[in-house]
Amino acid sequence: MLTTEEEKFVTYWSDQRQHKKNFLRKFSIGLPVAAALSIAFFANFLSGWYGRADKELRRHSSLIIVILVAVIAIVVFFIIFSARHKWEQNEADYQSLLKKLQDSAMK
Repeated sequence: MLTTEEEKFVTYWSDQRQHKKNFLRKFSIGLPVAAALSIAFFANFLSGWYGRADKELRRHSSLIIVILVAVIAIVVFFIIFSARHKWEQNEADYQSLLKKLQDSAMK
């Protein structure tokens, strides 16, 4: 027998599971965390606490483009990975609750 919260989750996830799998939806889930991560990275990098890195950046100004591309790649990876992980967790919970519901119906 399922609790009311579990029943609500099963009905919600059965309706939303294909909709949540959309590619653009993945970006909206992990974007705030990834943005905070990239802001913290740039604040750390541009603060100048490590003098040698600051000198290298000033000597080779094209490094900022490489760093920007790397941060964007990290952010995109983090967003997609976190969204996929969340979807798979919800899907596993959904499948286990369906199995639990089938087992209780068979008894």
